[in-house]
Amino acid sequence: MKRWRSFPLQLFILTVLPLSLLLMIIAFGSLGLHQRSMRTMVGERDERATRAAAKSISEQLNQRAVAVRSLALQTPLVASSENALANASFLLPGFEGGVALFDANGDLLVTSKDPQVWQFPAIRQQLMRIKPVTNATSAAYFSPAFTDPMTGEERMFVAIAAPDGLVAAGIFSPANLARKALTDVFGSNDGATAVVVNTDGEIIYQAGLRAEVAGKIRQHPGVAGALGGNSGTTYLTLGGDEYVVAFSPIPPVGWALVVEEPWQDVADPLLRATELAPLVLVPVVLITLFALWFGVRQIVTPLQALEQKATELGWGNFEAIEEPVGGINEIQRLQAELIHMAHKVKLAQQSLRGYLGAVTTGQEEERRRLARDLHDDTLQSLIALNQRIQIAQLTAGKENNAVQLAEMQQMVGQTIADLRRLTRDLRPIYLEDLGLVPALDMLARDTGRNLQIPITFQTTGTEHRLLPIEELALYRMGQEALSNIVRHAHAAHVQLDLHFATDYTTLTIHDDGVGFDVPESPAEMAATGHFGLLGIQERAELIGARITIKSAPQVGTKLIITLPE
Repeated sequence: MKRWRSFPLQLFILTVLPLSLLLMIIAFGSLGLHQRSMRTMVGERDERATRAAAKSISEQLNQRAVAVRSLALQTPLVASSENALANASFLLPGFEGGVALFDANGDLLVTSKDPQVWQFPAIRQQLMRIKPVTNATSAAYFSPAFTDPMTGEERMFVAIAAPDGLVAAGIFSPANLARKALTDVFGSNDGATAVVVNTDGEIIYQAGLRAEVAGKIRQHPGVAGALGGNSGTTYLTLGGDEYVVAFSPIPPVGWALVVEEPWQDVADPLLRATELAPLVLVPVVLITLFALWFGVRQIVTPLQALEQKATELGWGNFEAIEEPVGGINEIQRLQAELIHMAHKVKLAQQSLRGYLGAVTTGQEEERRRLARDLHDDTLQSLIALNQRIQIAQLTAGKENNAVQLAEMQQMVGQTIADLRRLTRDLRPIYLEDLGLVPALDMLARDTGRNLQIPITFQTTGTEHRLLPIEELALYRMGQEALSNIVRHAHAAHVQLDLHFATDYTTLTIHDDGVGFDVPESPAEMAATGHFGLLGIQERAELIGARITIKSAPQVGTKLIITLPE
């Protein structure tokens, strides 16, 4: 419980930990929302760009369709097909494979390039299927892709038949067309991959497409949707990276345009830099830990040390409070005030000690006088009475008188023994004549014999006499300790140890009784009913001794009295 009441632990659990968790939740929550927003933003951007690229490809296809339509409709208006083709020379850059005119029977009239390309069977068969246009909005015919037999490149042609059966056709490269449109829209983005797929699921153009995807392009996300005429955005996770996949159809020919790129690489660098926001927690946590360390080192630890020294001050150790505990200025001023207060208390105790010394000396003198009077007067009278009773017993003739006299003699003998014990308690003759060791030895023997408790007494060290007031105080403290053990401890055995050292003398009283909870300071002894301990504490202060109490319920008690030389 004391550990849980520790200020650093409470500060960490109630303040530092909740604030750190709150900051982490806010930081990582904001990061998650930010990433989701960037993900959506990149998806919307790519979808718009893909639609724009698909529209650009559609417009270029439509331009080529318009070019051959114009050529087919204007040819009858000029003198010859050669002149018509010469007048449409501005159309030639859009047709890498050339432009050609055919009559209604499918015979080649004129071409801008090698006529062998137009004799290719696949082209001839498709040209024969073209029907004459009926109006200006009739759609042109776009052929499937084929391999140019002359160059080996992938080609396709667009053709249209005039009302009189004249057919105008132009061959172009779909890959070049798609490349130009995608370059205009996406620019140079190394992270993006793009693919144009025709209605048969064949790749017309690809840029940066992964090899494992090229073999199964129909299963790629977005291809099926775009071939079905839909546009939109989807997401694909590969190798720990998430890709945004935007797709859109190319209306004139039903192709599919699919663009794929990792959205993290597309985000604005400034926005991506905000992903490092959780790193702000590192200095925050470090500053918090430093503040906690500073508080513990400069406030809590000095306060704990000051508390311990104040406890020692309560037990009479006035020198302990003067040792600096450090800490902040307020704690140092508090210690200075405690030192000042301790000096006043010490002076007051010295004055009180003189008063108590005088009172104790008076008590001991009164006890000595009373013991002397009892010994010299009352006790001697009782002895004389006892002797006369003995003489009366010898001279008494009747048996009844002899019995009564014997009872009187027994009563007088008991009274004499009680008076002798009382005089020893009031005035320890052994202490005055023989010293502290014999007095404590006799005290242990008498107490153990009278109360039927084994009390062991032993000494260690080099025995020497102390000042009379010191020996008397140690004897009285031992006497009070044994009295407390008899009244409260219910002990089965008691041990008295007197140790003589060069610079101190120690009296230890140890019992195996029921024990008790030791008060935290002498001020609590009276409130908890430990008046015997309070008397021992006062006698110890009178001679400058220090007492140490070690006890707990059901483990016995050890009282150590240390008297410096």
